[in-house]
Amino acid sequence: MMLNRSNGLWVIAATLIVALWLNIFPLPEWLRSGRPEFVAMVLLYWVIALPERVGVTVAWGVGLAQDVVEGVPLGQNALALSVLAYLALILYQRLRMFTPIQQAGVIFMMIGLNQLLCNWVQTLTGSPSQNLLFLLPALISALLWPMISVFLRLLRRTYHVT
Repeated sequence: MMLNRSNGLWVIAATLIVALWLNIFPLPEWLRSGRPEFVAMVLLYWVIALPERVGVTVAWGVGLAQDVVEGVPLGQNALALSVLAYLALILYQRLRMFTPIQQAGVIFMMIGLNQLLCNWVQTLTGSPSQNLLFLLPALISALLWPMISVFLRLLRRTYHVT
């Protein structure tokens, strides 16, 4: 039983590290504004799937790592991801009952809130976005959510993450 638990931690950590890597993977200039929020999607999946193992503390740590990797003000992503994790912990039982399309709608709103919080912190530091294009990653993430959640569910079942 303990072996499965350690396997589960390895899978969760690996998916979050891959998501961090995907968030900094170089893209052409015209694609950068539409980059999906991979870290937020993977974190939301694990909070919804395993709320007793992944929560606000993990979100805070992953957010700090994302702040360091992206070179943004320390605490920006930590704050936004912690708020997302808290909301997901409140709503996880409902979200599990939704169809993937309904989940994508909620994911759109949650990642949109993530983007708004990050833009708010950037405004406080003096570099706000001049238009609403900063919300485009929320839309792209919502469109990708059904595929991401199916892939992560397959990983969870393959490695018996409980």
